[in-house]
Amino acid sequence: MKHILLTGGCGYTGTVLTNSLIDLGNKVTVVDTQWFGNYLTPKKNLNVIKLDIRNHNKVPFEEVDTVVHLANIADDPSVELNVELSWEVNVLATQKLIENSIRNKVKQFIFASSASVYGIKEEKEVTEDLSLVPISTYNKTKMISERIIKSYENEIIIHCIRPATVCGYSPRMRLDLSVNMLTIQALKFKSMSIFGGNQVRPNIHIQDLVNVYEHFIFNPNLSGGFYNAGFENLKIIEIAKKVADIIPSEIIVKNKHDPRTYRQNSDKLLLTGFKKNFSVSDAIKELKEKYENKKFIESDKCYTVKWMKELNL
Repeated sequence: MKHILLTGGCGYTGTVLTNSLIDLGNKVTVVDTQWFGNYLTPKKNLNVIKLDIRNHNKVPFEEVDTVVHLANIADDPSVELNVELSWEVNVLATQKLIENSIRNKVKQFIFASSASVYGIKEEKEVTEDLSLVPISTYNKTKMISERIIKSYENEIIIHCIRPATVCGYSPRMRLDLSVNMLTIQALKFKSMSIFGGNQVRPNIHIQDLVNVYEHFIFNPNLSGGFYNAGFENLKIIEIAKKVADIIPSEIIVKNKHDPRTYRQNSDKLLLTGFKKNFSVSDAIKELKEKYENKKFIESDKCYTVKWMKELNL
């Protein structure tokens, strides 16, 4: 049994990861502000602490083997709501967290970065050795955090994951991510609105991403460093067509331009023995089933920017 400290464990990915780690027989301490609520049910070996990671001196490290750091202000629009808050949470708190991990003799630190740190690339195969050219404040906070973490690589085992855009069901639902957003539009309105449509997004099913984190948690001796985690590089129009194939609906293309085009190559991850098991189509089918069976209800909490504005963050 491992003891894992999981920041952001009440979040979209964190909730699914927490439940999985507990079900596998591990001890998990979750640290989360719970701005978006807590959808975790009480379980043996699960300790949920409502805490802002900026209060780094209150984060408990007793007998922790691995820190998985997911907590952050996520995505470009959310970060722009309060840039100062985003630098404090995404960068300064991250530095304190890894320093305290080392001080408390934690063996491994896993960091959730972002595929967007590469910026807009002409290369079709965007691999980990390409330069980072962030185009937004959010991208910059992730890049700087990566550099801070890397500076400690001789003192702690580090695995830095650069996830693609996540899709699929979580008890803490997000409906502001491309696949999820188009799916909920199709379910509600029988139509989807997309801007341009030719911009590319790498995608990863939430269960595959959870499996990536567990892959490194349970194989800490894998080479440290940076790993892409994304498998389907799809144009937004291609995602919309996949949704329409499963949920018959109209696709409305608007001319507003979105310059953000990201691709990923995850061969480095696959060479470690990781296997992809889920697809974008799986996520769409799952969301359709969960929505129709009222396993989640759309609310403002499903939209990060909207809810952060309501909380006045």
